[in-house]
Amino acid sequence: MELGTIERELYVEAPPAVVFEVVSDPTHVEQWWSDDARYETVVGSEGEILFADADGGKVEAFTVVEVQPPTRFSFRWTHPAGEEAVEGNSLLVTFELVPHGTGTLVRFRETGFRERGWSAAVSQATYEDHVHGWDYFLPRLVRHAAALEARP
Repeated sequence: MELGTIERELYVEAPPAVVFEVVSDPTHVEQWWSDDARYETVVGSEGEILFADADGGKVEAFTVVEVQPPTRFSFRWTHPAGEEAVEGNSLLVTFELVPHGTGTLVRFRETGFRERGWSAAVSQATYEDHVHGWDYFLPRLVRHAAALEARP
């Protein structure tokens, strides 16, 4: 099993500017992905993403890496709190947004699993967890962006 990269392509019935806001603005991110998102949409902004659950939830460190409205947004996450997010201690997520017809083709990519230095079991479990997670959350992104575009 290849544990290096998760890639997805999605079509959103909304223009790139709307989709960019949905993938980058914390108030929108909270609508389709995390329960709370605390960061600024500027390169170098450090913050956190919270996923709530019955045990109180999980907080993940989050650092904005690239902001190119309306075509590209990327961030590093899962690095130890208080450490600079770099290759080897974090995962890199990139959203590339391409105009397509009346909407946007979203090219999603998450990398860095192999570089983390985890044991084979931890790498596989984390990779599979993220595959299942993105398979759940990315369709929510599509619905949220399309609903925003459909508003009068």
